[in-house]
Amino acid sequence: MLSTAPKYTFRDGKAVEVCPAPEILELRRAVIRFGEQPSPNRHPAELGEDLRHLRYLCDLLEVEFAKRAGQYSTSDDFSRDGAVSPVEWIRHNCYMSGHSSEGAVCVGKELSSLPLSEAAVDDGDMGFAHLTLMARTSRALRESPSAAPFDEAALLSKAIEHSVGRFRHDCAHARHALDAKAVLDDHVEQVEARYLELQCRDDGAMILNGFLDAVGGATLRTALEPLARFNGQDDHRPRSKRLGDALVELANHALDTGSLPTTGSARTHLQVTSSAETLMGLPGAPAGEMELCPPIPAATVQRLACDAGLTRILLDGQSAVVDDGRSRRIPSGATRRALISRDRGCVWAGCDRSAAWTAAHHVTHWAHGGSTDVDNLVLLCHRHHWMVHEGGWQLVRSSDGRVVSVPPVQAGLPLARAPAPPAA
Repeated sequence: MLSTAPKYTFRDGKAVEVCPAPEILELRRAVIRFGEQPSPNRHPAELGEDLRHLRYLCDLLEVEFAKRAGQYSTSDDFSRDGAVSPVEWIRHNCYMSGHSSEGAVCVGKELSSLPLSEAAVDDGDMGFAHLTLMARTSRALRESPSAAPFDEAALLSKAIEHSVGRFRHDCAHARHALDAKAVLDDHVEQVEARYLELQCRDDGAMILNGFLDAVGGATLRTALEPLARFNGQDDHRPRSKRLGDALVELANHALDTGSLPTTGSARTHLQVTSSAETLMGLPGAPAGEMELCPPIPAATVQRLACDAGLTRILLDGQSAVVDDGRSRRIPSGATRRALISRDRGCVWAGCDRSAAWTAAHHVTHWAHGGSTDVDNLVLLCHRHHWMVHEGGWQLVRSSDGRVVSVPPVQAGLPLARAPAPPAA
């Protein structure tokens, strides 16, 4: 509990006791008495009324807090405790976030120019969160040399009518109407502040850190959201994992469709180097090699080779190139069109990815002798293709021709991925 023991400060060279105002101590005692009361057995409707009235009282106290925060911010007392600003002092000593403490100071400073808004909070017509948005809008327009005069009455009706989230948009529209130049300047500043850091760990995994402006962030979210939905049966991924998978799928799709700028007159693509033994998943085979990445597992090599351009390179004993074979793509265009006509999209049960977002998967991998024809191929989206190769799932055809997914088991036919080494 917050101590009420006296504190001291120095004024004119003398120690002076500092303590809360008597009315605050009286309020403190009343709140403590209220909190010590046993919780009554209230009907949900009565609890709802309790919440409304308690929130109203909290809002009234927030306004009083803001008034004192605004007054405190005009002094330099914060430096006595080593704080860099009044907002920082309030954040630390009042156990608030920086955003909340800044909002309190803003309301305290702007309140004298917002009498109608203060009255609306006093009357319970809107909350302190609405008042904070109103104060921030008032401050932004007051401090801008290009802004037209601000009239709180025009915005107040929307504050009373709308939720906090919607009122935030109302304030943005009002500010743009009165000061479009400053709004544009803020947007340009955000765009100029964009950055993305890709930090590679020792194991090759990558940590992303960055900042996007509001429009850039909305663009990214719009692109990722359709790919980040729950996808197919047995999809229990949390949202953060689905968003991470969606970002990788989006990048793969951009590479597959050739929509990226070319590199040295060649289409930008992933380049994987692998031995024939690795493609076949033989025990003792080396890992695959991929640009900008550490060595990758044989199962990953096989997934990438399912539907890719291949170039055969033969080396002699001294690793000199003996034969550089012609690049080819499997399956052919005609086969791909037949797959699209038959499967329409990813064949995994419950998956709604269209054919444009799929790869041709060999039910029995061509490195294991599987044919590259329609009967041995199915369309799989990026996630389900990964599940079959690296995730341990199997795809088999039932007697009626349906494709059935089988969860990972200890023993199974290694049709689409590297076989386990033989038991000792």
